[in-house]
Amino acid sequence: MADARLIGHIDNLTDITWAHAVDSQKYLLEVLNSDIDFIEADILLGHVDNDCGDQHILPIMAHPPATTSDISLESFLTQIQEYNSIVEPNKVKGVKLDFKSINALEASIDIINSIYNKQSFPTWINADILPGPVNNTETVPVDPKRFFDAVKQLGPVVLSIGWTTKWSESSLDGCYTEDHVNEMISVIKENHIDKQGIAITFPVRAGIAANSLNQLKILHRAFNNKINVTFTIWSSANDAVNVEKLRQFIFTIGLNKVYVDVPADLKNQLHLDDVSL
Repeated sequence: MADARLIGHIDNLTDITWAHAVDSQKYLLEVLNSDIDFIEADILLGHVDNDCGDQHILPIMAHPPATTSDISLESFLTQIQEYNSIVEPNKVKGVKLDFKSINALEASIDIINSIYNKQSFPTWINADILPGPVNNTETVPVDPKRFFDAVKQLGPVVLSIGWTTKWSESSLDGCYTEDHVNEMISVIKENHIDKQGIAITFPVRAGIAANSLNQLKILHRAFNNKINVTFTIWSSANDAVNVEKLRQFIFTIGLNKVYVDVPADLKNQLHLDDVSL
């Protein structure tokens, strides 16, 4: 399992709950005092808001186009480390760090290694490393070679690696093509990640993944016998999604191989607690 350390969810990863864009001190405290299982947050290079006039650039918790935050990556990880160190094992919260640039990731390696116990607490490193559907030219992927070179310095983390995407509430057609899949397989093999024993989860956008079962099965089969491979289904609030096809995707791949990180109304429509539908 990519995160068997999240006790109680090994057989059904869709039960895991998520908090998104935990990019402020206030929101972090709210999440730490909640029953949420996994904390997702964004990291870029910028300035921390303070009254000290200190304006040097460092990894902060923020999503573009923001360039400032009231919390640094160092403070963010320190607080989660302190929380996880004192709670019961079934209360431990996982962390998904979504890096918006390769420079932000490279600047964060020493911070993560010095502060956070990745061996004991679930830690994901996320980035879009390849261009993806549908005709997406707006978002520049993180350089895959530099990404893999950086994460190899982190030890026991889960790699969350995907494609840039373009999708909306009016989108109907589009899929992860065999070319997308083959490019992902190639870049993993070229960087010898399949020989490192590093667990991988592939974040796939719900509306697109629903149209891509056969292609993504190829990706799953390419590595499943070598390393722990899962998918993480995600969705923006207003994305168009074929619910029945997405449900088929989840049950075909398996509840023990698919995380579902989507808005509550979409997750409720999936009826994941009823295998008879």
